[in-house]
Amino acid sequence: MDQLAAQSVVACIVNSRARSNQADRLSDRVAELFREHGTRAETVVVGHGSDLVPIARRYAESGCRTIVAAGGDGTVSAVASALVGTPAALGILPLGTLNHFAKDIGIPLDLDAAVESIISGKQRLVDVGEVNGRIFVNNSSIGLYPAIVQERSEHQRRGASKWFAFARALYTVMRRMPHFHASVHADGKYDSSDRTPFIFVGNNPYETTGLDIGERRRLDTGKLWVCRAPGAERLALIGMAIRALFGRTTPGELKLIDAEELWVQTRRNRRLKVANDGEVLTMTSPLHYRIRPKALRVIVPAGTNEDT
Repeated sequence: MDQLAAQSVVACIVNSRARSNQADRLSDRVAELFREHGTRAETVVVGHGSDLVPIARRYAESGCRTIVAAGGDGTVSAVASALVGTPAALGILPLGTLNHFAKDIGIPLDLDAAVESIISGKQRLVDVGEVNGRIFVNNSSIGLYPAIVQERSEHQRRGASKWFAFARALYTVMRRMPHFHASVHADGKYDSSDRTPFIFVGNNPYETTGLDIGERRRLDTGKLWVCRAPGAERLALIGMAIRALFGRTTPGELKLIDAEELWVQTRRNRRLKVANDGEVLTMTSPLHYRIRPKALRVIVPAGTNEDT
């Protein structure tokens, strides 16, 4: 495909794992929806997650200006990582379980409406996070969450459903409640050295209380959001989570900072399990985090407020 032709085509990358038993039909339906709006969409069904980045990169290098990720947060993160710093804009068809990034930028969860938002929407520049050279659009964490993801995957390999596997994994990991000791330097200055069950690094600040817990109001503040719970044991952490849901967190329970750059040095383990947008990777300490301000073009619905 030559560059001029590529610019007029919407490339749609469909993760077959998002809806594994109907990926081909879904691909055809997506192409049909774009066609109904007078837009040509070239769809490709991807069976292996490792293929998402190179395929998205090839489309971007060919001159394609709109590249759509059809899948969950992992698919969105992979495709986004290939588009950072390029003229190509990311469109999203949210087909996953949670779809955090899509919700935070106002993408409708209905397929027809999501296609419409790509056709008639507008482009916005948003931040992305980076750890040891790997991009994330939602968050990156060490400690509890990577352990839960790995445990969940093991239960799923044995045939458990996703939510049952998650519940079993949560129970198993919380029972042993692993802690680690880490030193944190933020924006070139020493912050603290704590024993903690987790370090959570968000791409922009997260809400920590009430009905909006876990959501982000903005994705262009130019800041990482760092959350820890120094010294928290199992019951304290559970109580903290319950209080947060009711908007009753106590000051000091969580250690929260904003930073543009972050270094995390663990005391014992140099090889760390890091959950990047839900994908567990092995990285070497120290972990170097940084924000990439307004490095990603995304397509949002035309009526989306600039402050969301």
